[in-house]
Amino acid sequence: MQYFLGIDIGTYESKGVLTDKDGFVLASATHPHKMLIPEPGWAEHRPEEDWWNDFVTITKTILKSSQINPKNISCIATSAIGPCMLPVSPQGEPLMNAVLYGVDTRAEKEINELNEEIGKENILQSCGNALTSQSVGPKILWLKKNCPKIYQKVGKILSSTSYLVQKLTSENVIDHYTAANFTPLYDINNLKWTDALTSNIIEVERLPKLMWTTEIAGYVSKVAADETGLAPGTPVTVGTIDAAAEAVSVGVFGAGDMMMMYGSTIFMIQVTNKKIIDERLWYAPWLFKGLHGSMAGLATSGTLTHWFRDNFAKEIPKDKAFEILAAEAAEAPPGAKGLIVLPYFSGERTPIHDPKARGTIFGLDLTHNRADIFRAFLEGIAMGTAHVFDTYEAIGHKPKKVMAVGGGTKNNIWMQATSDFSKIDQVISEKSTGASYGNAFLAAIAVGAVSQTDITRWNPALSTIRTQHTAFHTQKNQLFRQLYKDSKSVAHAVAGS
Repeated sequence: MQYFLGIDIGTYESKGVLTDKDGFVLASATHPHKMLIPEPGWAEHRPEEDWWNDFVTITKTILKSSQINPKNISCIATSAIGPCMLPVSPQGEPLMNAVLYGVDTRAEKEINELNEEIGKENILQSCGNALTSQSVGPKILWLKKNCPKIYQKVGKILSSTSYLVQKLTSENVIDHYTAANFTPLYDINNLKWTDALTSNIIEVERLPKLMWTTEIAGYVSKVAADETGLAPGTPVTVGTIDAAAEAVSVGVFGAGDMMMMYGSTIFMIQVTNKKIIDERLWYAPWLFKGLHGSMAGLATSGTLTHWFRDNFAKEIPKDKAFEILAAEAAEAPPGAKGLIVLPYFSGERTPIHDPKARGTIFGLDLTHNRADIFRAFLEGIAMGTAHVFDTYEAIGHKPKKVMAVGGGTKNNIWMQATSDFSKIDQVISEKSTGASYGNAFLAAIAVGAVSQTDITRWNPALSTIRTQHTAFHTQKNQLFRQLYKDSKSVAHAVAGS
């Protein structure tokens, strides 16, 4: 028998699955961890304790549960949140906590500095992406300026998946999809690292080797085998970012296909036949040669619902809180009695790219209750999502198919609000295992056990949420965007105080 192990490290939880070549899940496991916020605007993970420990714990649990011989695992694929910035020593040891993706906004000054030095248009044309809080390059520059002693010790700058692969195989590699987020250090036109735009960040020799997602990066070492229970010599793929693996898991593989992930953040990936270079969006080569990825994402979504639960539903047991809050929100009328929430509690990513944007609850009066406010939070996230879809439509790239994934798909109010405000239908697949399942499929592709289109057999469509868009939603979207514009100067002043 051939088995495939897929493991994904998320913002708050890691997941793993073991499948056969037909996509049947033999065993699965999860393990929680925390996102650290040591200062406002910062977001970190501990690479050893959170990433590697989760991988080891999940792998051991799956091997024990499945009772298979580890030698029968044909390939391993991993993914993790990203893009992240992790400096490691020449021996591969972490030199500090990992700096997370766009939710970490510490490098705002460095973004401005690089924009002035290089020029925004030069960056966009060479790298395919404007510099934002999602970009790794400014965070490396932040490290150089603020932590010079650590910077001097850097052997490599890794991302999250790169670190896992290095722990398993001792190889320092990164896939092109992840590398495209290292702006301004990745050249999208020649698919290579570059210091042509600036030599002020880091030498390209201290970046990982570039490879494609399903290429074999290396093989499980004796040290990693002893720690995890895996068989030495098991092939390990290069891997990718969690969102890309999740997109694969639900059948996003052709041009016009889009995944929308309802996780800690809303994240969207659309596969296209050509590059979409737009400063409001993100670009990367897709996981497979010849295709391209256009990405977008909000800064907070699931994180925001967690914040609401932890601050305004303390009396409800956590394991029941979202179910009860959703039921309450269902009793509130659409529009939440006139409330508008700007969900910019960690700034905002696409399409406005404003790290100084701030969360706003607008329109409160004495008739509003918790149900109204929670519904307004869900609708605010939905209107932020609609802003992205309208951006795609304006440039002639509205997706043909939208696959919805993630924990938020269990919330009917949130899902319907998103379809209504965004004027899109959303398809939910039969299996909701997520990125770990996509990783198992990518591992199977890597050794030739399946082809890309086999994912529709592994994970067929289950249901569709149809849009019920009306003039009300158009008007509310307009008010949402006007509120951001009108309050922007105040938000920036508050953020700078």
